[in-house]
Amino acid sequence: MDNIKVKNSNLELNPNLSTDCVIFGFDFEKLNILLIDRGIGAESNDSNRLALPGNLIYDNENLEMAASRVLNELTELKDIYLEQVGAFGDPDRISKESDQEWLKSIRAKPEARVITVAYYSLVKMDDYAPHASSFAKSADWYAVNDIKLLAFDHYEILQAALRKLKEKIRIQPLGFNLLPEKFTLGQLHKLYEAILDKSLDKRNFRRKILKLDILTNLDEKQVGVPHKPSQFFMFNEVNYKKLSETGFDNFGF
Repeated sequence: MDNIKVKNSNLELNPNLSTDCVIFGFDFEKLNILLIDRGIGAESNDSNRLALPGNLIYDNENLEMAASRVLNELTELKDIYLEQVGAFGDPDRISKESDQEWLKSIRAKPEARVITVAYYSLVKMDDYAPHASSFAKSADWYAVNDIKLLAFDHYEILQAALRKLKEKIRIQPLGFNLLPEKFTLGQLHKLYEAILDKSLDKRNFRRKILKLDILTNLDEKQVGVPHKPSQFFMFNEVNYKKLSETGFDNFGF
């Protein structure tokens, strides 16, 4: 059923307001972004087919409720923490011919001006298996650095979310949301390099992160790896809260 053109009980979708979700994941090598394939275009590798999970909101929803619903409808992901990136309202943001062609196939008012409010989140990729639904042909993870073009102004939204993530990871331990409960210093180092998109001196990074005393040494090492087993650590939230109370505001990376 076309969930855009049809009323949901007594509720109406607002034709002028939408929400988009930027969901980041980490595969121990690179930073990834969850995208849906709109299923348009002559070539299967046409980047314009790809978009952030997003849709119009119902008039009775607040923005965060809408973002959670849309994410679940398009990818079946749920119970994910979302943080607002900002609002995007360029008058021409839906004017591309390919975007209009797609909108005409799913929206009652395809030419209506739409302002979107974007959210981003960090998830452990192993904990979530996205499955496309609604008008999404597929939903999958893509390397952030491989993305050069997206539908609408979604590339601009992605870049804004990346900037926000890079700013916040320097002052808050957000990266632990992308790692399993137990991780190595090497994996944590690789994560920061992936998010900041630059090389970080390994010894300097480890010295700084250990000096903060926000990690707990588990006295446990990797097994079954083709290299010297590394020590496992866990994020120590109690110690981080104590650190925050001292006025700490920068990891220095």
